[in-house]
Amino acid sequence: MKVVILDEADYLNPQSTQPALRAFIEEFSNNCRFILTCNFKNRIIEPLHSRCGVYEFNNGDKATLCGEFMTRCQQILLDESITCHNQQVLADIIMKHFPDWRRVLNELQRYGIANGSIDENILVNMADGNFNNLFDNLKNKDFKKMRKWVVDNIDTDASAIFRGMYDRMSDKIAPHSIPQLVLILADYQYKNAFVADHELNVVACMTEVMANVEFN
Repeated sequence: MKVVILDEADYLNPQSTQPALRAFIEEFSNNCRFILTCNFKNRIIEPLHSRCGVYEFNNGDKATLCGEFMTRCQQILLDESITCHNQQVLADIIMKHFPDWRRVLNELQRYGIANGSIDENILVNMADGNFNNLFDNLKNKDFKKMRKWVVDNIDTDASAIFRGMYDRMSDKIAPHSIPQLVLILADYQYKNAFVADHELNVVACMTEVMANVEFN
């Protein structure tokens, strides 16, 4: 029996590649097995779901894993001679990005190099920098980067994304466009309570912002 592994299958085109796999899987079902790995199973079309068994792998006990990774981060900071003034800040960063350990290390590295230590300001810096990237993508009407930003931050509650934009809009949005942005954010925040796909709802919101709002 042969086994074909399609890694990151949720990024296969759902209009062409994924539908083509249907007949392919059936044609070779006698001597081949197909394993599709993904982070977002909702991006796999339903006909493939019906042809496959779905296995979800959880991350184990969150508190234990975060505790172990915090110990590792403390050792890395010590080895790199970067002082952490508040261990609670380190814990907050780990919990915020769990289980994306690479992102935690990247944030610690970026802030540690710039400031020589880790303090409370890293949390503010992370949030502002993240939203700055979003506003830049919207201003440049870069749909691909905007969608990637949404995917990278989809673990954040959608209402927090809308609120984050609202809190920072005065410096980013042309004054005459602020009322329009408020109406768009309020509309999609209301829809967020009913939609089946939160990622799609956030992307739709950002697309409308790109099309109808002017930036500074």
